[in-house]
Amino acid sequence: MPRHRLSKISLLLSSLLASCAPYVASPLDAHPPLAAPSKASLASPPVRSFLNRATINLGQPLDANAIASIAVIANPDLKAKRAREQVTQAQAFSAGLLPDPTFSLGADAVLSGPDPLPNLTAALGLDLNALRTHAVTLAQSKAEVRQARLDLAWAEWQTAGQARLLYVRVLGLQTQVSLDLASRDAQTDILKRTEQAAARGDVDANALQTARQAALSASDTYSATERAFVKARLDLNQILGLPPETTLTLAPASTMAPPLPADRLFAIALDQRMDLAALRAGYDAQEAAVKRAVLNRFPSLNLTVNANRDSSGNMLVGPAVDFTLPIWNRNRGGLAVENATRNALKVEYDARVAQTRADISASVKDIALARQERDRLRASLPQAQAFATATERAARRGDLSPATAEAAAQTLRDAQTQLAKADQDIAELTISLELLTGTPQGHWTP
Repeated sequence: MPRHRLSKISLLLSSLLASCAPYVASPLDAHPPLAAPSKASLASPPVRSFLNRATINLGQPLDANAIASIAVIANPDLKAKRAREQVTQAQAFSAGLLPDPTFSLGADAVLSGPDPLPNLTAALGLDLNALRTHAVTLAQSKAEVRQARLDLAWAEWQTAGQARLLYVRVLGLQTQVSLDLASRDAQTDILKRTEQAAARGDVDANALQTARQAALSASDTYSATERAFVKARLDLNQILGLPPETTLTLAPASTMAPPLPADRLFAIALDQRMDLAALRAGYDAQEAAVKRAVLNRFPSLNLTVNANRDSSGNMLVGPAVDFTLPIWNRNRGGLAVENATRNALKVEYDARVAQTRADISASVKDIALARQERDRLRASLPQAQAFATATERAARRGDLSPATAEAAAQTLRDAQTQLAKADQDIAELTISLELLTGTPQGHWTP
């Protein structure tokens, strides 16, 4: 074979091999690192519409915005969703590529007969059907990428909101733990004094039993609140991607303003909720799928250019076209599936919108009731405070028994505990309403 032909064949084989990417193994880590987020990642929080710029230092008190920022940065589930979103982008890249042409080469040796030459055949093929549906396939993939990005943004918003919920829950339980601890210590002290009095014969068995029940109840209440507080802290560390033993210092929560009317918040949700926008993007992708199914009802075309040199030395070149005959199938099944899927997506979107409106309306009513209860507790607190102060002074003068003074102090602590729970409820309900509207309260416009 001539040297120039060998060089051309070598060049062709080299180019084909160079176009093939090599396989690179990437095994799982049997013991993946579970460290806290790095200082570098915390130094530059992500830019999101629901986050304010802030410098995050885990050694300093963290406000709600800092907590939400850490959640968006370091939450393990969000990291996995970001990796999955890259898969969708790769699929869109793949959909934008045109199919490679096919090439075949064959040779038949003459075993007997007068013709001296081997029969050589070659064919170059091109899938015309892929070219015809390329535009709708690309449109579908772009809509799917948009949907994946919106789903990721919605997951980030939800995760940030859950972190803020746990933030106010930890603060609320922290206040309640301190009040329940004071109540437990006070009831324990009363029980000791009652036991001493019972030993001297100054009180009867009923008084001793009442003191024991009160001390046991106060201890149970404190234990339950303490367990809830510890669980809330662990849940907060988990959603932030921090080790369980991490102890964060939380800044006081800001005061929540009353919400807007439900109909105005519903209009905001329709415009701002990223899950609704993701559903609309998914519907656009399905519209493209329906269009592609319609195009596939027409005959699929494949063009092939054949070249042949027969054993007599005749050189033959000619095209060949093959296509399906739309007689029985005509892609009616595929079109029916795509139409049914599009209709299902439309119904699901309508259902999500209806659920959003109902949830917002119920949340606004719950917040109104919670604020009424908090206002009532605030109004009664000064009276309880004055009564506890007066009875304490009277007990120090000897005008009242210490038990009476402690009962008044316990009444004040109970009112303070109820007020702390009311504040926590309002904060959690307001954050939940923000999650329903898809944007922070500061972005609500009347």
